[in-house]
Amino acid sequence: MRFLLCNDDGYFAPGLAALADTLAHYGEFTVVAPERDMSGASHSLTLDRPLKVRRAANDFYTVNGTPTDCVHLAVTGILDARPDMVISGINHGDNLGDDTLYSGTVAAATEGFLLGLPSLAVSLTGDAAHLDTARLALTDFLDRWLGQPLSGPCLMSLNVPDVPREQYRGIKVTRLGRRHESGPALCSLDPRGETVYWVGPAGAAQDTGEGSDFHAVAQGYASLTPLTVDLTAHSQLATVEQWLHR
Repeated sequence: MRFLLCNDDGYFAPGLAALADTLAHYGEFTVVAPERDMSGASHSLTLDRPLKVRRAANDFYTVNGTPTDCVHLAVTGILDARPDMVISGINHGDNLGDDTLYSGTVAAATEGFLLGLPSLAVSLTGDAAHLDTARLALTDFLDRWLGQPLSGPCLMSLNVPDVPREQYRGIKVTRLGRRHESGPALCSLDPRGETVYWVGPAGAAQDTGEGSDFHAVAQGYASLTPLTVDLTAHSQLATVEQWLHR
C-alpha cells in the first residue's frame, strides 16, 4: 500500500516520526506536514499567498501552510501517484467530542476523504507519553483494515488512551461525546504593555455516557469514531420548512 502521512503538530513532532516508523512495516509512505505547529487550524486552506514545499533533513516534505494544505497539495500536485490511504497524526493530545471541529489532525484526514481516499486521524490522549500504545492501536487497526478493508472512502478518528501497553484494552467503535462550553479568554499584557488575549481552555467533558469516545478512552480502550462531513441538520429540515412558509 501507499500511504500519505500528515499531522498538525509540525514535521518535527515525535508522534509523526512514530507514525512513519509504524507505517514502514506496511508499505510505502510519503510525509507531507506543516513546517510549524498548526494545532487548532481546523479545515482551512491558504488562499491569500503561494505555498512553499521543502524537503527537511528527515526526508519529510514540509509546507508553510495548514494540514489541509499539505494533504491537498500532496494528492493534487506533489505525489506521482494517488495514495491508498491518508493517515494523520499521531497527535499530541486527544481529539474527542467537539475537538474534532477544531482539530488540524482531523482536518488533514478530512481533506483526504474529500479527495476520495480512506482516511484516518490518530490522536494520543493526555500528555501523550505512551507513543508505543498509540502504535499498538494503529497496528490493530491496520491489520484489520488490510485483512478486510471497508468498501469506498471513509473517514475515521482513532483516540488512544495514554496508558502503558499492558493497560490498553483494544478498540471500541464510538460516537462523539460533547464538552461543556470553553473557559473564558485569558487576558494579559505583553512586554510592551499592550493587552493580549489567549483562547481559554477547552470545556470539561459533558456527554461521557457509554458508547461515547470519552467513555471508551476512560475505560482504557481506543475509540474509533466514523465521521461525516455532511453538516445538514436533517432532523430540522421539515421544521425549518414549516417555519419559513407560515
